[in-house]
Amino acid sequence: MGRVYVINLEGKIYNCKHCQTHLALVKDIVSRNFTCRHGKAYLFDKVVNVNVGAKEDRMMITGLHTVVDLFCVGCGAIVGWKYEFAHEKAQKYKVGKFILERYRVSGPDENNSRLNLEVAQANVSDDADDD
Repeated sequence: MGRVYVINLEGKIYNCKHCQTHLALVKDIVSRNFTCRHGKAYLFDKVVNVNVGAKEDRMMITGLHTVVDLFCVGCGAIVGWKYEFAHEKAQKYKVGKFILERYRVSGPDENNSRLNLEVAQANVSDDADDD
């Protein structure tokens, strides 16, 4: 087994939630309007530092697709999938693009969510003190 070559990205990035290996840049997001079993997923033009699994056909909400799973090169965790073939004509735009599952990656939009949650919790605590 050879040495793993890891690409370090600069800018706003998404990384593997388990080992923080860089996976993609915010600027490479095509769409944030995707879902997976665990919730939100983002469609990317380009992803780095992943290994691909075997091709398989999967029935998804939008029809039958041929996909390969994406595994982080740092820790081997599954982080999403790549569209290899779309059987529906309207879905052809996905071919060659990558899905990263938000459940499996961390990124710049998480900080805003945490901050908003902390502010909301603080407001609830403040309201409770007024009673």
